[in-house]
Amino acid sequence: MLYRISRPEDWQHAQKIGFFVSADLAAEGFIHASELAQVLETARLYYPNSPGALLLELDETALVAAGVRVEREWAAGRQAYFPHLFGPVPLAAVRRTWPLPVAVDGSAALPPELG
Repeated sequence: MLYRISRPEDWQHAQKIGFFVSADLAAEGFIHASELAQVLETARLYYPNSPGALLLELDETALVAAGVRVEREWAAGRQAYFPHLFGPVPLAAVRRTWPLPVAVDGSAALPPELG
């Protein structure tokens, strides 16, 4: 499974159009995602003060079957490979969602089912 932190407005938009998209897809050509072990650091760095954030669990097999190319690419700033999703994510590939409130300082906790 892959994971994406979503702002509430992006998730609400996905419910209307049937696909999850975010600003990074338009700006960079892919949607940033994380492996489970990378989620909390991603929250700390990029989503501080996001009390309404959500964590989306994405089925990589379903993404590929839907024609979404998934590549793990090196992120020098984080010294790790991260999954990048080259296309809108169909809602059928989103297996589960959880609230992931991120505090002002960037701290967050994984849902108990994942932690």
